[in-house]
Amino acid sequence: MGRVALGVEYDGTQFSGWQIQKEQRTVQGCLTKAISFVANHPVKTVAAGRTDSGVHALQQVAHFDTDAIREPHNWILGLNTNLPSDMNVVWAKTVDETFSARFSAVKRAYRYIILNRVSRSSVNANRMWWYFQKLDVDLMQAAADLLVGHHDFSAFRAKECQAKSPFKTMESITVSVRGDCIAIDVIGQSFLHHMVRNIVGVLVLIGEGKRPVYWASEVLESGDRAHGGITSPPEGLYFVDVQYPDHYEIPTVSTFPVVW
Repeated sequence: MGRVALGVEYDGTQFSGWQIQKEQRTVQGCLTKAISFVANHPVKTVAAGRTDSGVHALQQVAHFDTDAIREPHNWILGLNTNLPSDMNVVWAKTVDETFSARFSAVKRAYRYIILNRVSRSSVNANRMWWYFQKLDVDLMQAAADLLVGHHDFSAFRAKECQAKSPFKTMESITVSVRGDCIAIDVIGQSFLHHMVRNIVGVLVLIGEGKRPVYWASEVLESGDRAHGGITSPPEGLYFVDVQYPDHYEIPTVSTFPVVW
């Protein structure tokens, strides 16, 4: 059996998240079905991270094992022919059996986008969180800085989170603005369930002036999800990149649609 890695892009609006669920339309379900058809045998897929319902991805990485022999461009063409229009394979690459889309990852990057203006957007309704109250990005960045580093993020994890440990290391959290759009870029090795969306929920209340900057530290130190802010909606969240050790030579993709 050989192992193939894929770069997968999808609009999460009409998907019930990544993971296969009975009688639900999921990214993994559609991808596994397409791969099994092209490979002409059943396959199992493993992903770099499980995205929730409504969350998008520009560089989700998945792998599968197969005895089918195909050139990379044939995997791409064959899979995209059999995938729905709201998801596609960007690249395909043969990798050795030591590679795991999940466990070999050394860094993951998410971006959350907020449309911060009085009027909503019909075009970006499923691609940004519309927040009409004015937000101060400097306050949001000051609060974000308090969350960088190795911490117990219990106060930012969902009740359903299955991670063995709440301790995670945030390499950076960067808040930037262009026009009416605010982007929050979060980089770390791994994340808890709803962690990025809960971080955004805290930063937004601080940016609006409803909470002081130091409240971010208070929430973190409490270790209690009930002390945190709201969970921001999924439509503003993008899984934008995964990094692996250089020797795997995993391709990178342009994130131009949501990175300025």
